[in-house]
Amino acid sequence: MPTLQMELEASRNPLDLLEEFINANDWPFQRASDDELVVEIRGRWCDYHMCFVWENDLRAIFFSCQLDQKIPRSHRQAVHELLAQVNDLLWLGHFGLTSESAMPMFRHTIPLRGMPGASIEQLEDVVDTALTECERFYPALQLVVWGGRSVSEAIAAAHMDTIGEA
Repeated sequence: MPTLQMELEASRNPLDLLEEFINANDWPFQRASDDELVVEIRGRWCDYHMCFVWENDLRAIFFSCQLDQKIPRSHRQAVHELLAQVNDLLWLGHFGLTSESAMPMFRHTIPLRGMPGASIEQLEDVVDTALTECERFYPALQLVVWGGRSVSEAIAAAHMDTIGEA
């Protein structure tokens, strides 16, 4: 690829590509600025608030997917333990609690230094992985916070493969 073409590709904001993907899925979104995009996606268990931030100086996209569930102070230690165990099972990204509102969040950063830009497949994979993992572990959070179950019971329940729907 000629150098000029690589420079043009590298100068394209990856959030513009992401916006095309989000539009294709008819998800409501908002561009707070050229470098920030927020989208809300309805999941099976709750709504997910995804935020993408492009940091041009670092050539990286920061991504977060916040679950719509505030963790009561009395359950935060157990949830931290649960999320640590869940994180051991992940290949991509990690879970944590937001410091200000104690809401569970899946996070990942996509480094793009030395690359001509993000691909639509990379962006799709990050969104798909976040939704899959959030849907998979949301019931475990519910079991710990509202069901009075232990972390080990919640992890075991998250690993159960279900067939069909009740």
